[in-house]
Amino acid sequence: MKTLILIVLVLIGIIPIQAMATDCTIMLHGLARTSTSMNKMERYLERKGHYVINDTYPSRKHKIKKLANDALDASLKKCQPDQKINIVTHSMGAILFRQYIETHSIKNLQHVVMLAPPNQGSEIVDKLGNLPGYKLINGPAGVQLGTDETSLPLQLGPADYSLGIIAGNKTINFMLSTFLPDANDGKVSVEKTKLEGMNQHLVMPVTHPFMMRSNKVIRQVYYYLENGEFNAEM
Repeated sequence: MKTLILIVLVLIGIIPIQAMATDCTIMLHGLARTSTSMNKMERYLERKGHYVINDTYPSRKHKIKKLANDALDASLKKCQPDQKINIVTHSMGAILFRQYIETHSIKNLQHVVMLAPPNQGSEIVDKLGNLPGYKLINGPAGVQLGTDETSLPLQLGPADYSLGIIAGNKTINFMLSTFLPDANDGKVSVEKTKLEGMNQHLVMPVTHPFMMRSNKVIRQVYYYLENGEFNAEM
C-alpha cells in the first residue's frame, strides 16, 4: 500500500521521481563526447530503478580540474540526501572523477565503474599531443592525459572505494593502435586502464568509442552497481 501511494504521488507531481529511487547514478562521458553517448546505458539503468544523471559537460573547453568540479558539483546536487551514489564513467570521465575525489568526499558513495579509463594515461597523447591542431581538437584537458611526467592521471591517488574497471581489447582505429603497446581498444591500452586499489578488472572484446553502447557491457555495469562485482559468467 505504501509503495502504491508513493507511485500515485509521483504521477501527480507531488513527489519528484528521483525520490523513489534508492540509487542515484551519475554518468560522466568521455572527451569530445556528449551525454548522448551514454543514453542507451542511461535508459537501461532507469528501467532497473536507478535515478540517472547523465549531463553533458564542455570536455574541450577547460582543464580537468575545472571540468571535474563543475560537472560533479552540479550532478551531486540533483541526488537526494539519503540516496546511495554510484558513478559510471567512460574514458576521460574517469579522470574527472578521480580528480574530484582527491579533494572532495562524496557522502553515500557506493560503487564506481570505469569504462576504458586512461588511469595511467595514453601513449597516443605522448605521440600526438604536441602536433599542431591537437589541442584545438581535444582542448586543454586532452593534453593532460599522457604518460610522461606531466601526466595528470599519474598524479592522482589510488582507489579507496569500490571500483570495477572494464577495458576493451578490440580496435577500429588501427592507425592510433600502432602507438599503443600490447592489447588496446584504439585509444587506451588494457594495461593503462588499471588502477591501484581497484576491486575488479574485466577485459571485454569491445572498442573504445562504442563499448558503452554494448549490451554485454551495460549488463556488467548494472551487475557491478548492484553487487559490487562483475559476473564472469554473463
